Amino acid sequence: MKRTHLPLNALRVLDAAARHLSFTRAADELAVTPAAVGQQIRALEDTLGVVLFRRTAKGLELTPEGEAGLEPLRRGFLEFEEAVRAIQAGQTSKTLTIAAPRDFTAKWLAARLAIYGRTDPELRFKLVVSDQGLDFTEANLDLAVCLAAAKGEHEGVPLGGTEWVTVTGEAGGDQPIGWPGAPAPETEPMLSVGDAGLAIDAAAQGFGVAAVPALLVEADLAAGRVREVARSAGDKGYWLVAPVPQWRQKKVKALVEALAE
Repeated sequence: MKRTHLPLNALRVLDAAARHLSFTRAADELAVTPAAVGQQIRALEDTLGVVLFRRTAKGLELTPEGEAGLEPLRRGFLEFEEAVRAIQAGQTSKTLTIAAPRDFTAKWLAARLAIYGRTDPELRFKLVVSDQGLDFTEANLDLAVCLAAAKGEHEGVPLGGTEWVTVTGEAGGDQPIGWPGAPAPETEPMLSVGDAGLAIDAAAQGFGVAAVPALLVEADLAAGRVREVARSAGDKGYWLVAPVPQWRQKKVKALVEALAE
């Protein structure tokens, strides 16, 4: 018999009926009716081509054929339970692997993970740089952060909206600072850097003005490292994303809730 054709539900009924030697007590355990137990047993007998139970003056008893299959059947159910526990082990782990752009981790994420980590001493974080795209399968990720117009193919929630802020340092200056993902400047940038975090730092050091996501520059504005020149609505924002299986994990749900507050 092919694995796809194994009558697993009926075998579960067989196990319960054999333990109780009563369709009524088996039905109570399985939360079904005695008639449903009888139907499952008859269907299983038809499938296997054997008689599994006989009624005698003393009550219900297993046939030799039914008795012969019980021990391997129960070993099989124990193996199923072990398999389920192994599959769920990742959910019970308190290690979270998160992919995020380097600048987002430095400017926003790391501080919040530190705060969240203090809520449970067993929490552990693995951070992966994701500037070159996401591959949840290859990197074994639980969650990722991306700068995009929408969440894309995965489940996701936005972080902080899509506002962008143009900032400069104390020395001022109006020369644009370029970085991948920034709006195209009207003039050639005086300086081009690798990401928005470096653009903020360059603005603070007097190189000119940098247009960056508002979420990323909050701390620098609050600390007075840079000052706001202009604010506008952008077409991209930061998203927390994950495929459905990862998104449903309790540890991922808890972290998403904490970060999205």
